[in-house]
Amino acid sequence: MKIIVGITGASGSIYAYSLIRSLHQLGIETYVIATGAGENVMKYECGADMQELAGYATVLSNTDLFAPVASGSFKTDGMVIIPCSMNTLGAIANGMGDTLLSRAASVVLKEKRRLIIVPRETPLHLIHLENMLRIARAGADIMPASPGFYNHPTEIWELVNFMNARVLDALGIDHQLMKRWGEA
Repeated sequence: MKIIVGITGASGSIYAYSLIRSLHQLGIETYVIATGAGENVMKYECGADMQELAGYATVLSNTDLFAPVASGSFKTDGMVIIPCSMNTLGAIANGMGDTLLSRAASVVLKEKRRLIIVPRETPLHLIHLENMLRIARAGADIMPASPGFYNHPTEIWELVNFMNARVLDALGIDHQLMKRWGEA
């Protein structure tokens, strides 16, 4: 299985950091693309940089439009943009492909593969919502970073794992990141 993970400058890079580590632990071939702001926020919020992430995944430059993930002939099983800024969301919704991240998302959509967008913004205005609707109509799944509380979390990692468990579920990847509703 091959998964692309996009990281943008929205707050919430802890979700991406944890997801990439989980994919590595599960033996999933992972490709990471971060925007410049995504790299900065990852460093600020998690203390991690792309060099550290390279220990868990293949890190690609957002300016490298010759990377394999820029082509539909490079088969992947899906892409997650986590967290997804409204800037990146708008670019994808309007067919922009001038960065590797937005190009890879466009490829995933055109090839009818799974694209999961995890927006982390509040409040949302009309243009944000219209862009979400537009990419949902194109085939993307919108999964706002809204963890559940029915598992009675006591630490931040439980909230992060809940969200990432939902992402892995959407990708069809088995995991043990959280207790499911009704499990003891």
